[in-house]
Amino acid sequence: MKQIGVITPVPEIIETIIRNSILRQAVEREIVRFHICNLRQFGEGNYRQIDDTPFGGGSGMVMMPEPMFKAMDYLCDLMGGTDDVRVIYPSPQGVVWSHSAAEENSRVDKLIFICGHYKGIDERVLETIVTHEYSIGDYVVSSGELPAMIMIDGIVRLIPGVLNTYESAMTDSFANGLLDAPYYTRPREIRGMKVPEVLLSGHHEKIKQWRQEQRERRTAKRRPDLWKNYLKKQKASEK
Repeated sequence: MKQIGVITPVPEIIETIIRNSILRQAVEREIVRFHICNLRQFGEGNYRQIDDTPFGGGSGMVMMPEPMFKAMDYLCDLMGGTDDVRVIYPSPQGVVWSHSAAEENSRVDKLIFICGHYKGIDERVLETIVTHEYSIGDYVVSSGELPAMIMIDGIVRLIPGVLNTYESAMTDSFANGLLDAPYYTRPREIRGMKVPEVLLSGHHEKIKQWRQEQRERRTAKRRPDLWKNYLKKQKASEK
């Protein structure tokens, strides 16, 4: 069973998303086990302090190293030791998150996510504990819980058995280097707009071909960067 730990001072956010998303299905099917660690349990003093002012001055606060080290020790014990544990820190300084990153992490058995707050985490934690840093884009959000859950959701849905049909994930945007095709459902016509005839034909090969053409057309128009990479790979595979 895959194990995912999350270190956070606000565990309610993580628990709520798990309960109300595909992640709950992964838990119920005993494919993933989550360990949510409340960082406040390891805070210092009567007020369970987890942050302090930065050395050298400046605005903002920094998350202290000792509570983080203790939380990590606690999670590693729960997860059966430190062997093969990958520790991920969502950070603007990280490598940009992508489908390939989600796919690669879906094959790792033990993952721990650290949710940063304030100006970030004491650098000594990053140097000694964190193995991977990922960014969800060139912007900043106020805490690490949402980026962590975006990454976790992207990882877990790629694990066989989590989705009702694994093939669905394999045709999503980015799975094959392209954006996905458009989809339609009932009714056949609404407000003068009709479903493309090919989708009503029952001819599976033609439908497959139509969807591939739509993927290519949409990618070329909306994401020329992806389209360029896709063409490169196509040419390489033809050699």
